[in-house]
Amino acid sequence: MAKKRKKKRKNRFFWFFAKFQIVLMFLVIGALAYYYYGGYAQQIQKLHSEAVQLVKDSTEATFKSAQTSSVYDANGDLITKLRGSKDVYYVNSEDIPADVKAAIISIEDKKFYRHHGVDYKAIVRAFVAMVKNREVTQGGSTITMQLARNIYLSTEQTWQRKVEEIFIALEMERVYSKDKILEYYLNNIYFGNGYYGIQAASRGYFNKDVQDLDLSQIAYLCGIPNNPTMYNPLTHLDKGVGRRNRILKNMLEDGKISQARYNEAVSEEIVLDQPEETAKNDYVETYTYSCATKALMSLEGFEFQYDFDTQEEEDAYDEAYSELYDECQKKLYTAGYQIYTSIDLTMQQELQDSVNDTLSDFTETTDDGVYTLQSSAVCIDNDTGFVKAIVGGRSQDFSGYTLNRAYQSFRQPGSTIKPLIVYTPAFENGYTPDSHVVDQPIEDGPKNAGGSYRGEITVRTAVENSINTIAWQLYTELTPKVGLSYLKEMNFSKIVAADETPATALGGFTNGVSAVEMASGYATIENDGVYREPTCVTSILDADGNVVYSAPQTETIVYKQNAARMMTDVLQGVIKEGTARGLSLGDMPCAGKTGTTNGSKDGWFVGYTRYYTTSVWVGYDMPKTLNNLQGATYPGKIWQDFMLKIHEGLDPLDFLPYAQVSDSVNQGESQDETTDESQDAVENTDAQPTTTDTGDAQQTTTDQTQNNQTQQGTTGQTNNSTVTTPTDIQGTTTNDNGNSQNTINGTTGQTDSDSSNGSQTNQNGSQTNQNGTQTGQNGGENTPSDGQN
Repeated sequence: MAKKRKKKRKNRFFWFFAKFQIVLMFLVIGALAYYYYGGYAQQIQKLHSEAVQLVKDSTEATFKSAQTSSVYDANGDLITKLRGSKDVYYVNSEDIPADVKAAIISIEDKKFYRHHGVDYKAIVRAFVAMVKNREVTQGGSTITMQLARNIYLSTEQTWQRKVEEIFIALEMERVYSKDKILEYYLNNIYFGNGYYGIQAASRGYFNKDVQDLDLSQIAYLCGIPNNPTMYNPLTHLDKGVGRRNRILKNMLEDGKISQARYNEAVSEEIVLDQPEETAKNDYVETYTYSCATKALMSLEGFEFQYDFDTQEEEDAYDEAYSELYDECQKKLYTAGYQIYTSIDLTMQQELQDSVNDTLSDFTETTDDGVYTLQSSAVCIDNDTGFVKAIVGGRSQDFSGYTLNRAYQSFRQPGSTIKPLIVYTPAFENGYTPDSHVVDQPIEDGPKNAGGSYRGEITVRTAVENSINTIAWQLYTELTPKVGLSYLKEMNFSKIVAADETPATALGGFTNGVSAVEMASGYATIENDGVYREPTCVTSILDADGNVVYSAPQTETIVYKQNAARMMTDVLQGVIKEGTARGLSLGDMPCAGKTGTTNGSKDGWFVGYTRYYTTSVWVGYDMPKTLNNLQGATYPGKIWQDFMLKIHEGLDPLDFLPYAQVSDSVNQGESQDETTDESQDAVENTDAQPTTTDTGDAQQTTTDQTQNNQTQQGTTGQTNNSTVTTPTDIQGTTTNDNGNSQNTINGTTGQTDSDSSNGSQTNQNGSQTNQNGTQTGQNGGENTPSDGQN
C-alpha cells in the first residue's frame, strides 16, 4: 500500500514538472517571437554595433578630453576662466595610491576584478530593491558601466541607454585591461565644484597631490562621486564624513586595511585646505556660475518652478533640479564655453567699496574670521533688466568661495515689501495716491506707538511715513492670497502657503526674500509694471564659437502701467519728505523705500532712477539687534553713496507721470472691475501677483531707546513707534543649497523677534555660520514729523 502511494506521488511530480517545462517553453518561444517580430532585435543589434564602434574609435585622448570655459564682462574683458582639470591633473595608474583604488572599489564595485564589465546579480538586486521600496535605493552599475556612461552617454533614463551602456562596458573590458579602466575612471569621475578626477579633487579640497593624501582624506574623497551635491565638502562637510566612515568600514571588512589604520582614520577630523590658485572669492563669479548653469539647464528643456501644490511635488522637482544642475555644472567647467555677462566691473568695485566703507567700523568676526555684520546689494540696469553689479558680503581674503548673500540668503524685507504687494496692487484696484484712508486702531492688528493715530490721511502720506495700520487694512481688503500672487509672478522663490496671512503686508514671511529678488521687483515697478527675469548672463558660445544661448529677457506684465507710475510718484515722496529724507541724489530724480525688521535685525533700502535700480540689505548672519540699524541709516547710506557715483555725468531724467484721474471717478469706475479681478485672483493665484510687508514705521517699545539714534554721516533721520501684531512670525535665512523651515504661530500679541532660530550655511565649508531668525514684524522708520519715540 505504501509503495503504491509513493509511486502515485512520483507520477504526480513527474507530470507537474513536465507541464511546467511545457509552459516555460511556450513563454520563452513567445518572448523570442516578441523580441524578433516586435522590432526589439533590430534596435538591440543596432545599439550593440554602435557600442562596438564607439570603443573601437576611442583612444587615450578620449578619456582626457576637457576644455577651458571663459567668462567675460559687459565690455568683453576676461573675468575668469573655468578649467576642466582632466588634462592638467591626469594621473597614471602607477601613480595612484593603492588605498585610492581599494577605497573606490569597496564602495562602488566590490566585484570589479571578477566581472567582465557587468554585474548581473547587482542589476537584479537593484531592480528588486527598486520594486520593493518604490524608489532607487541602490545602484547596479559597475565601475566600467559608470565610465561608459560618463564618457560616451547622457544621463537620459531609457532602456535603450541602459542597454547601450552594458554593451559599451562589455566591449571596453574586451579592449582595455582592468587597471586601465580603473585609471580612466579615477581620472574622469566628478568630485563636485568643477573637480574631475582624483588628482583635481585632492588639490582642490586638500591642496596636495593624491600621493600625499592620508587614508582618511582618501576615503572622504572617494565618497563624493556617488552624489556630488549631497556630499559637497563646501556645503555638506558632515555628510561626507559619514560616508567616509562607511568606506573605511568596507575596507576593513575586505581586509584592505588593518584595525589600527581604521581606528586612526575614522577618528581623524576632516579639514579642507583650498589652494590660492583655485580660490574664487568673488561674488561676480559665483553669481555668474549660477546663472550660466541655469541657462544651460533651460537649453535642456528644464522648466523652472517656484510654486508647488504638494510637498511630494516639490521634492520631485528638487531631485530633478539637483540632478540636472550637477550635469550642467559639469559642462560649464569642461565644454569650452565663452560666457558673456552684463557685469560692469567698475560698477562692481564701486558697489563693493560702498558696502566696505559704510561698515568699516564694524570689525567683529566669527571664529572663522568672517565679519559678523554683513551686507548684500544688487544693481540692475533698467534699460535691459540685466544685473550690472552684485555684492554678497564685505570683502575678506579667503580661499574658495564665500557665501553670496545677494542671491543665496533670504531675509525678512520689512516695509520694502509694501509697494510690491500692498500699494501698487491697491492702485490697480481703484485707489490713487490721493485716496483718503483712516489710520485707526485695528482689532488684533498693528498698533501705533502710544496708542495714537492720525485719523484720515492720504495713501501718499501713509507710504511716506510707512504707516502699518494702512498697509494692513489695504492688504486685508485685497487678501493676502492676491497680494502674494504678485511676488509669485516675479519668481520670488521662497513664498509658501503659510505666508497667506495679513502679517506679510508688513514683511513677516516664513523664509524671506533675497536682494536679487527685491531689486528685480522694484525694477518691475520702474519698468511700468513689466517684469524681466534677473540674470547676468547675456549669451553663451560653444567651443566652436556658435551661439548656443542668448538670454531671452521675456517680459511679463505684473502691474498695470498707471498703477506702477503712481507707485513711483509716491516713492519719490519717501525720499523727499518721508522715512528716507536726506537720501536724495541731487538733481537726479529717484524713488525708494526703507525697511527695518523688529529689533533692528534687518535693514533694507531699495530705490531707483530711470537708469538703475539698487537694493541693499544690512544685518548679522546670526540675526541680532544692531543699534541705529534702520532702512535710512546703513542701507540707505550704502545706496546713496553707490548711486551718486554711478550717476555722475548722467543727465537727470524725470519719471513718466501717471494719468491723473479723480479719486472719486477712479473708485467708481473700477468698483465692479476690482471686485471681479480680486475674486478671479483668489480663485487663481497666478492671475494677480501680490506681496505683504510688516512695515518700517513701527517697532516694539523695548527697542525704541537704542534705535532712536541717528547714524553718524547719514543725513536721513528716523524715529520709532510701537506695533503689536496678531501673529508670531518666525523667519529664517537660507542659502542656495539648504532649506529653511519656519512656523507661523497663531498667537496674538507683540512680535517676539528673539523666539526662534534658523540657520544659514556659508558656501565655503570652513566658513559656516549658524544664523537665527528674523521676525515678521518690522518697524523703526517714522519720520521726525511723527513725533513718536
